[in-house]
Amino acid sequence: MSSVNRETPPAAGGRAGMKKDLPEHFQAYRHVWVFIELERGEVHPVSFELLGEGRKLADKLGVQLAGVVLGPPGEASWYAVAQAFAYGADLVYIVETPLLADYRNEPFTRAMTDLVNQYKPEILLLGATMRGRDLAGSVATTLLTGLTADCTQLDVDPDGSLAATRPTFGGSLLCTIYTLNCRPQMATVRPRVMAMPPRMDKPVGKVVQHKLSMLEDEIVTKVLGFLPDTQSVKANLAYADVVVAGGLGLGGAENLQVVTKLARALGAEYGCSRPLVQKGWMPAERQIGQTGKTIRPKLYIAAGISGAIQHRVGIEGADLIVAINTDANAPIFDFAHIGIATDAIRFLPALTEAFTRRLSPHNRDKLAS
Repeated sequence: MSSVNRETPPAAGGRAGMKKDLPEHFQAYRHVWVFIELERGEVHPVSFELLGEGRKLADKLGVQLAGVVLGPPGEASWYAVAQAFAYGADLVYIVETPLLADYRNEPFTRAMTDLVNQYKPEILLLGATMRGRDLAGSVATTLLTGLTADCTQLDVDPDGSLAATRPTFGGSLLCTIYTLNCRPQMATVRPRVMAMPPRMDKPVGKVVQHKLSMLEDEIVTKVLGFLPDTQSVKANLAYADVVVAGGLGLGGAENLQVVTKLARALGAEYGCSRPLVQKGWMPAERQIGQTGKTIRPKLYIAAGISGAIQHRVGIEGADLIVAINTDANAPIFDFAHIGIATDAIRFLPALTEAFTRRLSPHNRDKLAS
């Protein structure tokens, strides 16, 4: 048998070797930052979820947790600052300028990269929203660092490296990714993947104000106006307390009414698994799972959904999962809290009637019609 010399240093190409060779100028990078996403006076809830997760990382590393607010001068930006402290930030960096009133990639990227280059965070977290994804990619490219997108778990190794875990190979595997020889270590996390931390009433702490070294003439994209979409009915799956969803087991698009009627009776949102969107039975905004919405409801009712790993990734944060499927061996029964092996097309109308009678007896005739 061959013996192993424990004093032999690891190969230069290995993970330990790369960590050991971290350039000296990167050793000054410390602290955990969270981008506080502000849009028209409202802070996206994913920012608070990331502050809760960032708090855990910062405590493990023994460093500070900071929020980053990029916005226009005025009350909205300072409201975001106050909210960052309420959800756990130790300090907040703020860049206030009219150039940041509406999201444009160029000024937001310049503001964030300027902050990073001057104050040197070790970890930078952003929400995997439309805005966060766009900003994260351009910031990582500008800073020549790594970015792990759509993470489902964040942790730090004993040596202090960020361990960012995300699904891969179509959701069949989970892989943990490290950014070893670059700083900051960046990751995005989709809304509702992480739990919402408790809000604390606390005063505003240390705020670092930074000026943006950019002029309007340097920005190619111009904002001509803002037209809100008042006609479309947007799904609010990510933040619904109760969600009812249907899958291929329902047999056809015409049977989705059993899902929508139950959702209406419960005052819930409704959704579906990916195959239904692919067949055109439901719009993409109703899709739940790895490539759709991640949800954390108090109650999730899945009707005719087999429970493949891609779907499980999007629902496993639910407090109570009730699965209804004719196949007693369906994968969803392995992780559902309550499993009912029966035909959902017959069971859901009975469930709807029972809930209607219990919750709103005066509306049951109207609901049945």
